[in-house]
Amino acid sequence: MVVLKIGGNELDDDAFLEGLAKAVQAIRHEGHVPVIVHGGGKAIAELQQKLGIEPRFLEGLRITDDASLDIAEMVLSGLMNKRIVRVLVNAGVRAAGISGVDDGTIYVEKMWHPLGDLGRVGDIRDVDPHLLDTLIASEIVPVVSPISFGAMDGLSYNVNADHAATAIAARLGAIKLVFVSNVPGVLVAGRVCRAITADQAEQWIEEGIIFGGMIPKVRSAVEAVRNGVAQAVITNLAGVQENGGTGILGAK
Repeated sequence: MVVLKIGGNELDDDAFLEGLAKAVQAIRHEGHVPVIVHGGGKAIAELQQKLGIEPRFLEGLRITDDASLDIAEMVLSGLMNKRIVRVLVNAGVRAAGISGVDDGTIYVEKMWHPLGDLGRVGDIRDVDPHLLDTLIASEIVPVVSPISFGAMDGLSYNVNADHAATAIAARLGAIKLVFVSNVPGVLVAGRVCRAITADQAEQWIEEGIIFGGMIPKVRSAVEAVRNGVAQAVITNLAGVQENGGTGILGAK
């Protein structure tokens, strides 16, 4: 299995969505099974503002009150999820959109933060792969929204899409988790670095070799390998099709 994590910013781009469908087809032609996990933070913020709700964050984490959770669920499990499914189906790829709530696929508990209350933000405790396995066995590509199921209270919770993708990839035993970006990989001296270890990645961040918007991408990939994913890759859609990009490897 190959898990693709798609950021929300790219989902407004028709050309990106068409490229995503081609990348999924390429993965399947290689004999691998694609699973997509997506975000949608930009669209959530836009709808919040239209409805008069100011987006609020605490150390980069979205504060999600009840009203904001309703918006997040509408955007992630509705608009964004079905936008991806529609493009895949139009390209001849059988796909079905689900969220972590469906069949209790992603179980979470409320996330606690020392600096304040994040509201309905979840901390992943377990992944039940039954529904994912059922779709995969039927040759249907799962497209997963990170809205998840509260193990203690049965409520819906917003979950960071990187965390959801990492948990799903680890639970399914995926050969790799690909963080799909708008860049071909980690650039060093103008060239894509093919592979670095998690420890080396942190060192390069400290030394300023990895900088700017690449830092959160690399740290998400590092977290993935440290949480049991065999390999995390940062690349763009062309890299997905050509097996390019930068692989973040765990310690040997």
